[in-house]
Amino acid sequence: MPLKDILVHLDATPQSGSRLDLAIDLARRHEAHLTALTVIDIGLPMIAMGDASGGAAIATVVDDMRNASLAEAKRVEADYRERLRREAIPGEWRQAEGMLAELISLHARYADLVIIGQDDPDTAIPGSVGLAGDVLFGAGRPVLVVPYAGTFSSVGRRVLIGWNASRESARAVNDALPLIAQAETACVLAANPRVSIEGHGEEPGSDIALHLARHGVTVTVEHRVAPDVPDADLVLNQAADMTADLLVIGAYGHSRLREFVLGGVTRSILKQMTVPVLMSH
Repeated sequence: MPLKDILVHLDATPQSGSRLDLAIDLARRHEAHLTALTVIDIGLPMIAMGDASGGAAIATVVDDMRNASLAEAKRVEADYRERLRREAIPGEWRQAEGMLAELISLHARYADLVIIGQDDPDTAIPGSVGLAGDVLFGAGRPVLVVPYAGTFSSVGRRVLIGWNASRESARAVNDALPLIAQAETACVLAANPRVSIEGHGEEPGSDIALHLARHGVTVTVEHRVAPDVPDADLVLNQAADMTADLLVIGAYGHSRLREFVLGGVTRSILKQMTVPVLMSH
């Protein structure tokens, strides 16, 4: 299915501009409608409740925080609308108030792809910690996560596919097909593959490469065998070696007491990523 409806999360952080650049490029290349979403998420201030004025103090602080967030949102909206006007790209602006991850997940259900930012420990906004995992498990849509370090105005020219023959990997490849099909270079990487009938088969990566070839994609297959090296490191090293501008992987995790817990490889890649990562669950 082509990308015709893209959602990008924008906020007042410096990284938001890079996400918008990338989203505009994708919308232009795929002739897609681009929706921007900003969320006013006011965390509860930590104020001592030592006297009767405590409740009023909290209300005042919350109002000040909300007003500041609304003012920032107006600036982000103005920049977004101006960019769309200059690029002549169809789109719309959405603004919501509530919990960040829940609202992004809700709006993402009506898009082909949602673009969010990697957790940034230095500029974390309310609700942003663990955002990628929450949206991955809550939206039911592929999620493109953009690193907080670096500038990424385009993705999909040199694509690396981290393949382990799992259900999640298959889902990610299928969701990424509109991007993979336009790639100049695509590589399937099997990191520490385990040969089995249920998994990789006799030649790890060959089956998915054949499937992609039937979609007109020219793809190479690489194996990296180093049992003492974490799979996430092997994938990220390969991405660096081929100067990939997009990594496609399946996302793993499970629910624990209504909280989504990411698997080890997924968690490591989200923490150490140096290129945009498209994930599906």
